[in-house]
Amino acid sequence: MDQRNRNTALVLIAAGLFILIDHYVSFFTTAALVFVFLGLYKIRTAPDKSGYLILGIGVVIFFSNHFTFILSIVLISLGLFYMNSKRAHRGEGHFQKHSFIESIKWDKESWVLKNSSMWNLIGEIYIDLSLALPEQQETTLVLQGVLGDVDIIVPEDLGISVTASVIIGQIDVAREKDTGVLNKILWQSPNYETSDQKVKLIVSYLVGDIDIKIV
Repeated sequence: MDQRNRNTALVLIAAGLFILIDHYVSFFTTAALVFVFLGLYKIRTAPDKSGYLILGIGVVIFFSNHFTFILSIVLISLGLFYMNSKRAHRGEGHFQKHSFIESIKWDKESWVLKNSSMWNLIGEIYIDLSLALPEQQETTLVLQGVLGDVDIIVPEDLGISVTASVIIGQIDVAREKDTGVLNKILWQSPNYETSDQKVKLIVSYLVGDIDIKIV
């Protein structure tokens, strides 16, 4: 990323923080937070899907009454995306894309795996790395956004390094699971250093369900 893109990232983050400072706490904010925390509690303790429904109600209430807050979150998320993309790829050439709504389904036929960074406001992502055709020995894939449902299948012979985080939601990586608020999992396959093909996965969403399976 050049200096101009870096400045753009900083301006987006500053604009988001400025709007956020002007935000106030209302009755709807309190009600939304009650639903969110109740939903998270149900997700942890109940075997059914009722927790996700309650969490969804809380998110809808919060979003419907806080447009400026949502705008600030989007700006901050975009700014962080530009900064993280630069850090992850270290100046190397890579494919970069951002969209409001994205549906990626790379799980039916062969596809080309290359250094990529993708941001979306709402993302539905299904990736099967066993079908990938790598362009190089080590590939970095950055997936970032606001709301995301991410499912990634990783063959056990592939060297994989995972950095996954969500502010609210669930992460499941190779049987390591974290649910609730401020979740982050760092995981690396035992064969990562010796593998002929390596993939670095960096997945980050504000609200999300991230599931990475080793098969």
